[in-house]
Amino acid sequence: MRTKWLAALLIAASGLAAAQDYPNKPVRMIVAVPPGGPADTLARLVQPHLSKALGETVVVDNRPGANGGIAYEMAARSTPDGYTFVLVAAGVAINPSLYPNVPYHPIKDFAPITLGITVPNILVVHPSVPAKSVQELVSVIKAKQGGFAFASAGNGTSGHLALELFRMSSGTQFVHVPYKGGAPALQETIAGQTQALFSIALAATPQIKAGKVRALAISSAKRSPVAPELPTVAESGFPGFEVIGWFGWLAPLKTDKAIVDRLNRELVKALGTPAVKDRLQSMATEPVGNTPDAFGRFIRSEYEKWGKVIKDANIKMQ
Repeated sequence: MRTKWLAALLIAASGLAAAQDYPNKPVRMIVAVPPGGPADTLARLVQPHLSKALGETVVVDNRPGANGGIAYEMAARSTPDGYTFVLVAAGVAINPSLYPNVPYHPIKDFAPITLGITVPNILVVHPSVPAKSVQELVSVIKAKQGGFAFASAGNGTSGHLALELFRMSSGTQFVHVPYKGGAPALQETIAGQTQALFSIALAATPQIKAGKVRALAISSAKRSPVAPELPTVAESGFPGFEVIGWFGWLAPLKTDKAIVDRLNRELVKALGTPAVKDRLQSMATEPVGNTPDAFGRFIRSEYEKWGKVIKDANIKMQ
């Protein structure tokens, strides 16, 4: 008994020493997307602030593929010493319900650090669609009797899940046309090949201002500073409707709490600096920065919510 107690004490002491000495070599931030776009921009905005605060270089390591799964598995299997952590997207909580045999679990394999930014979707329609509100859109879709085409950035994206939630909430039937990315989906809606789309605000806003698509509502729970004049889908007759894209940081499970807390503290500081905050808001994203516990609760709620939507909508991916 005494031997076990001494062993536990030595392990705890070594962990404390490691946390106090952290970091003493470069730190790797894995990013689940290729260079460019909101997630990569977020990583590179906070990287210099984090490197300065930690006193060691933070290296951004882009590992795209498998809807983020390559990066998430790599991070989950990394040594939990604080020298590897990962910038994740909403897909980290969605993939296990969407794909078979996902080699990580968003709750069981990670230690949450902080939610970085949220990215609202805007429900837009082609100008030829005779609807200027969500309720009018529902009437138009029902009149088409299944002939209305809704685009998305691809199967399993937040825009796809938004339209499936909208389908269930409104009792409408329409054709889902998935594209390989948000840009082609938006361009095809502008061209009139599809009639509507839940597009990320960053991409949709310039096209709305140019009159190429008409905005009907925003998918966040509350009106957004990105487009304060737009009603939410929830206040347009669908209470509880909320779909947001988001990005945040996770460490491998069993990473020392002191290290997680330090990464949290420095990332939240970086998100709050005027230059970073202004740049993120100019991209139609909303900086957050919360506690590890709050981020953990958020991930669990996203995992449970979208698991139910995917099951109810019978969405299957191979």
